[in-house]
Amino acid sequence: MRQAVPQFLRYLAVERNASELTIKSYREDLLGLIGWLEQAIGRVPDAGQLTPQTLRQFQAALQEAGYARTTIARKLASLRSFYRFAQRQGLADSNPAKPLRNPRPQRKLPHFLSSEEIGRLLAGPPDSDAAGRRDRAILETIYSAGLRVSEVVGLSDGDIDLDEQIARVRGKGRKERISPLGSHAIRAIRGYAAVRVRHATEQARGSEAAVFVNRFGRRLTTRSVGRMLEKYIATAGLDARTSPHTLRHTFATHLLDAGADIRSVQELLGHKSLVTTQIYTHLSTANLRAVYERAHPRAG
Repeated sequence: MRQAVPQFLRYLAVERNASELTIKSYREDLLGLIGWLEQAIGRVPDAGQLTPQTLRQFQAALQEAGYARTTIARKLASLRSFYRFAQRQGLADSNPAKPLRNPRPQRKLPHFLSSEEIGRLLAGPPDSDAAGRRDRAILETIYSAGLRVSEVVGLSDGDIDLDEQIARVRGKGRKERISPLGSHAIRAIRGYAAVRVRHATEQARGSEAAVFVNRFGRRLTTRSVGRMLEKYIATAGLDARTSPHTLRHTFATHLLDAGADIRSVQELLGHKSLVTTQIYTHLSTANLRAVYERAHPRAG
């Protein structure tokens, strides 16, 4: 094992032209196994002598040590790559890392805002100038329709019907969907449209002209919206985890909390799979549990 690891690292550098960072990661992962073997069994066997049972013990030790699931999965991938090399070189008859299963990835619950917090955020942009009106219209539209930032900056005049209170949205893969717009978003868009100044080339596009433009009159970028939101997050004193996507998470969570069915929320978000939407049910369930704990006399 001690001789096989340097051979593998040389192979990565010379034949695979791997980057220094990649080689460093493999070295750390494999030396970590060697160090564990010395402590766990008191010796470092040849590469061909390791068994799946021994490597499962190593995996369990990583879990007990508190390594992240993604880190453990990477270390197991390193072992599989090493043993594929060892088999080709005749250093091992089989790949004992192959039967090992990666730990299931831990799906983090998305951060979302309370009704009071979203109210503070939406009240942040001033109504006294065009930039403030634009910013309020963007935030209201994202929260009202649960849009991605790329979707809101991609809106053109022809995509919005203020009378019908709907927007045609182009999501991932240019897949289109119709999203309803609430009265607050409609009012904010109308207020911004009254003072909006577009660049001549943008104006000439007619119905294809951007709804939301920068100070030069051209279509906004997603990064511009991100910087804008950061400013209002600080003003409202919100959690630093709050991002443009937080408004989309908040939209979905508030709908489910209010009794919307998950299939409808899936359609509104433009999710291809219901599995993607189901993470919001965890948030909703957690909220219901908190309400139950506070309100039920025999909950505690």
